[in-house]
Amino acid sequence: MDAGPDPTPSAESPGRNRFDERVVPHRRRSPLRLRDWRMRTKLATVLVIPSVAFLVLAGVQTAGLVGRTTALNDFARQVGIGQQITTVVDRLQQERDRTAGELAALRRAGNAADRDAAQLALRPLHSATDTAVGALREAAGPLADSDAAWQVAYAEALEAYDQVVYIRAAVPPAVLSSDTILGNYHRAVEALLGLLAEPNPGPERPELTDAVLRYVQLARVKELSSRIRAQLYAAGRAGRYGLEDQVNLTDLRAQQLAALGAFRVAATTGQIQAYDRTSRQGAFVDATKLEEKSITTGGTALPAVLPANQWWTVSEQRQALLRQLETRVLDDAVVRADEVSGAQLRTTLLVLGGIVVVLALAVLLAVLIGRSIANSMQRLRDQALRIAQVELPHALDRLRAVDGGVPRIDVPPAVVRSLDEIGELAEAFVAVHRSAVSVAVEQAETRRTVNAMFVNLARRSQVLVERQLELLDDLEREEADPDQLENLFKLDHLAARMRRNDESLLVLAGTESTRRWNRPVRLGAVLLAASAEIEQYQRVRHESVADLYVVGHAVGELVHLMAELLENATAFSRPDTAVRVSAWAEGGGAVVEVADAGLGMSPAALAQANAVLAAPPAADVAAIERMGHFVVSHLAARHGVGVQLAAPGQGLVARIALPASLLAPAPAVELDMPVGQRALTTAVSAAPRPVGASRQPGAVHPVDLPVAGRPPQQWPGVPQQRPDAPAPLPVRAADVLAPLPVRAADVLAPVAAPPADTGGGWWSRQGPAPSSPVSLGESTPAPPLVPVTGGTNDRGLPVRVPMAQLTSVTEPARPAARVREDLDPEAVGGMLSRLYSGVRRAEAEETTELILPPGVRSEGGRQ
Repeated sequence: MDAGPDPTPSAESPGRNRFDERVVPHRRRSPLRLRDWRMRTKLATVLVIPSVAFLVLAGVQTAGLVGRTTALNDFARQVGIGQQITTVVDRLQQERDRTAGELAALRRAGNAADRDAAQLALRPLHSATDTAVGALREAAGPLADSDAAWQVAYAEALEAYDQVVYIRAAVPPAVLSSDTILGNYHRAVEALLGLLAEPNPGPERPELTDAVLRYVQLARVKELSSRIRAQLYAAGRAGRYGLEDQVNLTDLRAQQLAALGAFRVAATTGQIQAYDRTSRQGAFVDATKLEEKSITTGGTALPAVLPANQWWTVSEQRQALLRQLETRVLDDAVVRADEVSGAQLRTTLLVLGGIVVVLALAVLLAVLIGRSIANSMQRLRDQALRIAQVELPHALDRLRAVDGGVPRIDVPPAVVRSLDEIGELAEAFVAVHRSAVSVAVEQAETRRTVNAMFVNLARRSQVLVERQLELLDDLEREEADPDQLENLFKLDHLAARMRRNDESLLVLAGTESTRRWNRPVRLGAVLLAASAEIEQYQRVRHESVADLYVVGHAVGELVHLMAELLENATAFSRPDTAVRVSAWAEGGGAVVEVADAGLGMSPAALAQANAVLAAPPAADVAAIERMGHFVVSHLAARHGVGVQLAAPGQGLVARIALPASLLAPAPAVELDMPVGQRALTTAVSAAPRPVGASRQPGAVHPVDLPVAGRPPQQWPGVPQQRPDAPAPLPVRAADVLAPLPVRAADVLAPVAAPPADTGGGWWSRQGPAPSSPVSLGESTPAPPLVPVTGGTNDRGLPVRVPMAQLTSVTEPARPAARVREDLDPEAVGGMLSRLYSGVRRAEAEETTELILPPGVRSEGGRQ
């Protein structure tokens, strides 16, 4: 079939959509290139970056607020636990003061009864202290995640209390000194007072710091008052003062005055007034007056030792008054801390709520705006792709496949109706679509006009070629010179190829062929007709052809299709090789194979050719360059014929699959139509040769048929007959074969039976003219069934022997009465058919009558 250079890289791949390059990006998308990001990604980035920045700032602000809220909450809980701390301190003070008196009494008269009495007196105080510490442990449980400083102070306080519990066993036997035992109590009370002063609201809350300072200083005033009570109670139980008791009492009183001054500085007016009211109460005044007796006024006189029981009673009442005042001050601090913590929590919640609301609104607006932009871009993209891949190709296909008038192509409006830049871009796309459709319509109009011109020119050329072929028929019928006859045969084949080119031009214009048959034709005849329409038809070998029939309306275009494939097979193979044609039935249809031993095709070119044959391309310059494949693909698509090329080895094989719809049953009755005018006159025997018959050199055998100037094959041992050799012996009528035609119209016409003993003519099946001497004399013997020839010349044509057809010397023509002959009905029908076909060709020519000016003569010489 067709061979040539490989297709260029820009040619479309057979398996790829022709619109893929408009969708697939020309390079790989990189996530690192900002310009390669999708529109949704860009919009999300534009919206996310400010949102993240806002979230970071809001997070920092929220973290500060949450930190302050947490700190104030912890502060409030630490201040709130001060109630339990002061209770433990009060219980330890009572236990310590009473322990100091019991130790002094045991050291004065330490018998077993005194030890039991001391242990019995201290036991309730121990239980009260343990209960208070248990309450403190329970209240401190939620503060396990508090700040580290408070945790350290709490741990130190519990450790100091554990030492107190451990030292309690040493009190009844009085084996340890009083300073050692009371020192453990002092350290436990100091640790608890340090834990009480541990809450810290921060530098931005000085009022809360003052509140803590107030109850801490008041707790220290109460602690110093308790230690003075212990000193005086121990001295009363011992009946004397120790060596350092006066010094310690003086120091304690100085510390008490300092703590009271600090309390007055930090306390509010109401708290100072409350302290003053407490100090003026009778129990407080009595304790103060009794205490003053223990103060030295100067000189060397020792202070008076206070009665132990009296002093314990009045001092206990004073400590109770101070405890009440301490509780009120601590409650004020707790209330203040709770108020500040609650206010901070509300502020934090309000700020967080505001941040969440603002962020939600911002995100909502950003999502709505981004979604609007993204949806508009998505709709615009979808419309652009739909225009590029569906609507515009569909419109082009409609305009390309139109036969009559150009249809109206409606352009849909833009899918984005907004008035922003995206809407303007959508309108621009619609304008581009409308312009493309307008250009396509104009091209369709132009193509329709060009197709009409092609059809007109092809019809005109067909009429001229048919007239040329008729003229060649007449010349071949009347020509006796073998050389001139060979030239006329070549000219005849050139004219047949010109007619096929005209039909290819009609296929290019999208018009069907005008050659039609109204009855089924044998598939072998179709293949022979296709072989007769190519130049090198003598190289075609029909090996095996099934006895199948083709429907009449498709015969002409199937002959054209087969002729194009045979033309390619002979054109692209060596002249000394044969092109083999075979056909067989397969399934419900038929398969025809055309095999050559030519140049072949590369895999890329073969794939491209099969793609063209499978899908008919549009008529363009590339299609015109490979006209054979273009015509074959369109004809095959028109009739549902499958054509595929393969390269099994050397050369190519074209496989033509005819569907069942193109096959027809054999006709019931085959009418004898007139024999074609351009059949070869050399006949050979159609009957089998008798067994043992020798091959005569002069006889014409099937393998010796002259085909387009090729001399017959030489049998071994038999010399070839020279052109000037004597005439061979005539061949018997029983050995006559049907003439082998060389023209498609003659092949497709049914061959009539040879006339029975009616005589033969010179190079004609009709015999001599009725006016010839042979036809007038009845005594003249009939000419032989096969013309007598003198062999073949070097071009393969038969050499006519002059006067061999005559049995006697031709007499001069003499006038004779005209004999009336009855016309053959079949001949009349053939004449009318040719007349009707001539009228149709004249109508198809669509000539325009031109009015010639006076004096100008037409081609025939008429005015």
